[in-house]
Amino acid sequence: MALAAAFGAMLRTADGVRIDAAHTPNSSLGPASLDLGIVVAHGFTGTWRGLDTRRIVHVLSRYGGVVSFDFRGHGHSGGRSTVGDLEVLDVDAAVKHARAIGYRRIATVGFSMGAAVVVRHAALHGGVDGVVSVSGPARWYYRGTKPMRQVHWAIERWHGRLAARLAKRTRIAVGGWDPVPLPPYEAAALVAPTPLLIVHGDSDPFFPIEHAHQLYEHAAEPKELWIEPGYGHAEAAATPDLVRKIGHWISRTKTP
Repeated sequence: MALAAAFGAMLRTADGVRIDAAHTPNSSLGPASLDLGIVVAHGFTGTWRGLDTRRIVHVLSRYGGVVSFDFRGHGHSGGRSTVGDLEVLDVDAAVKHARAIGYRRIATVGFSMGAAVVVRHAALHGGVDGVVSVSGPARWYYRGTKPMRQVHWAIERWHGRLAARLAKRTRIAVGGWDPVPLPPYEAAALVAPTPLLIVHGDSDPFFPIEHAHQLYEHAAEPKELWIEPGYGHAEAAATPDLVRKIGHWISRTKTP
């Protein structure tokens, strides 16, 4: 499958971090179609250049133009990862870039860590017309599964941070949060009136579906919850059919 062409861009966040990004125009209606822009936020240790993310962008580009990017401390972006805290500034830079291109409606779609960030961005910064959280955590410091214990090892131990940098090109900030950022489930309560879609798999090895239910229960209308049978975690497990469903939801959803 040939992936849609992406045009590179270098963004700058409000706190001065360089963010490597790409713009993929609408593949169905052509680059002149500026009705809908979709900002895609990858998961922890991901990159917009990764094949899984590029496949997702390719499918979503049938519904609107797509801006994808590397979070701080990831891939070709500068800075260091704060694992969901200051990353809201990265999403904000991508949203502003989509607006600068000319897109009239903007939706954000985040996976795993990116899911937490797009929910927090909508709550703290606003300026978007739809939010999709895929495989996202509801709360911080969750260690109830083996994969999440491994994630905490990578974040909290020096040799874990070294392994993440060497194996995944992810540079992680040293030291804990101070103060602890607003958790996703509390942020979900502040997203309305922007429509919020929560997507989670019943086979997610990182976050059990209780996280999706916690997000949904705290969110106000308009909101939707999809529990996807057999779906695992984030970008790697997202099928084209699921991404198409998300694209269709975005294309028909408007802020009241």
